Amino acid sequence: MVDRGTVVFQFAGYLLEVGLLGFVLLRRRERSFLPICVYLSLLLAIDGMSRPYVLYRYGFTSDKYAYFFWLTDVLLVLAAFLLLCSFYRRACLQERRMWGFLRLMLTFVLILVLSISWFSLHHNYSNLFSRFIIEFEQNLYFTCLVLNTLLFILIERTQSADEELALLVVGMGIQFAGPAANFALVYLTPGQQYASNLYAYLGPPCTLGMLLTWLYAVVRVPEAAGVPARAERVAEVATVPSRRT
Repeated sequence: MVDRGTVVFQFAGYLLEVGLLGFVLLRRRERSFLPICVYLSLLLAIDGMSRPYVLYRYGFTSDKYAYFFWLTDVLLVLAAFLLLCSFYRRACLQERRMWGFLRLMLTFVLILVLSISWFSLHHNYSNLFSRFIIEFEQNLYFTCLVLNTLLFILIERTQSADEELALLVVGMGIQFAGPAANFALVYLTPGQQYASNLYAYLGPPCTLGMLLTWLYAVVRVPEAAGVPARAERVAEVATVPSRRT
C-alpha cells in the first residue's frame, strides 16, 4: 500500500495540475504553450483520473492495476519526450538551421530507442511486460534526462533571454530524475514488483517538484515567453530615427 505521505503528494499534484492548466489557458494563449497544455491535460487525465479509478476498482496489488500503470506511464514518457522536442524548437526560434538539424537528431534518437527496445522484445517475447515495457521506459527516461541536460546547457551557452524556458527545462529535469534513478536501481537489482513499489513513492514528489517549478516560471517570469515579441519591438525602436538637437 502507498502511505499517507505519498497520497498527500498525489493530491497536491492533482491540484497543481488543475491550477497550472487553468492559469496557462487563461493567461497564456501563445502557440508555444500549446504543448504544455496538451501534456498537462494528459497528465491530469491519466494520473489524476484514470489511475485512481483503476486503483479503487482493482486494488494496488492487482495485476490489472500494474499493467494499466506501466502502460499509461509509457504514454506519459512519450508525451514528455514530445514536449521536450517542443522546448528544443522554442530554444531555436532564431536559429532555423539548428532546429532543422536537431529535429532530425531527435527523430533518430527516438527510432534508436525503439529499435533497441524491439531487439530486447525479440529475445524476451515470452516475458513482454517485465522486459519490454520496463526496459523501453528505462531507455526513454534516460534518453530524456540526457536530452534535457543538453538542452539546458544549450540555453546557458547561447545566453538565451527566455528565462521561462530555462525554468520549464529545470522542471522537466526534476520529473525525469526520479524515474531515471528508479530504473537505474532496478537495473542493478532486477525486480518488477520492487520497481512498481519504488516508483509509486518516487513519482509523485518528482511530479510535484516539476509542477511547482513550472508554476513559478509562468507566474514569476510572465514576459519570458515573449522574447521574440520583445526583439521585434527593440528592432522597431532601433529603426526610428533619433531627433536632432
